[in-house]
Amino acid sequence: MANISATMVKDLREKTGAGMMDCKAALEATSGDPEAAVDWLRKKGIAKAAKKADRVAADGLIGVARQDGKGVVVEVNSETDFVARNDLFQGLVKMIADVALSAGTDVEAIKSAKAGSITIAEAIADTVAKVGENMSLRRAAGLNVGKGAVASYIHNTVSDGLGKIGVLVALESDGKSDELIDLGRKVAMHVAAASPLAVDPSGLDPAVVARERDVLAEKFRAQGKPEAMISKIVESGLKTFYKEVCLLEQPYVHDDKKSVAQAVKEAEGKVGAPVKVTGFVRFALGEGIEK
Repeated sequence: MANISATMVKDLREKTGAGMMDCKAALEATSGDPEAAVDWLRKKGIAKAAKKADRVAADGLIGVARQDGKGVVVEVNSETDFVARNDLFQGLVKMIADVALSAGTDVEAIKSAKAGSITIAEAIADTVAKVGENMSLRRAAGLNVGKGAVASYIHNTVSDGLGKIGVLVALESDGKSDELIDLGRKVAMHVAAASPLAVDPSGLDPAVVARERDVLAEKFRAQGKPEAMISKIVESGLKTFYKEVCLLEQPYVHDDKKSVAQAVKEAEGKVGAPVKVTGFVRFALGEGIEK
């Protein structure tokens, strides 16, 4: 049997909201696998779907840059938050984001690209030498549109275009650019708060949908639902899941009486043309890095 520590139980409880004893039982039943333990709790009807953990393990900054229908977001890590507040470090992150607009979002390509007379890799090394703390370009992503706008939003802003969460939203439209940017920023604020997994159900990872389908089926079996009805009930349950994780189906954070899709549709009057949300990127500092 796996050794289940108090920290493992505490982490699972924070992630699912389930009781301590239920979390301990789930970890014991799944040999200490935290993801499997979440599913075990959900199949028992004890926990809701867990979003990606918000806890972060790295300091640094998220940087965003936009220009002419395209935008990029980068994550540059430092060892401490103290350095993240340093002017030299902030200048480095802005430089990297600006270079990524033309160099693309491949990390090695960005590091090889030049900012003035030096490469980004050299700029990072130079800043490390001056500040005395290790730092690295972890990742980058971007969006672009032919006609329309790419809007952005930074949460926990420390300086223009720099913060702890960075979001890009791409809107395809022939409408007014200023109205598109305003709408896109509001949708980006929603993405920062609601952390969707995809624009709509078609964009979800099939493995995520299969896992959800399996969890729902087991949960309803445990509740004694007839086997002949389970398939239909599961499909209904998936519709609820889509409203939780798909951007266009989520309740709009600025007015939860409507969905994001409805809010975008209503905004077309001001924009002066149809609007299509073609994509989004959300970077939260340190997400996916284990403590």
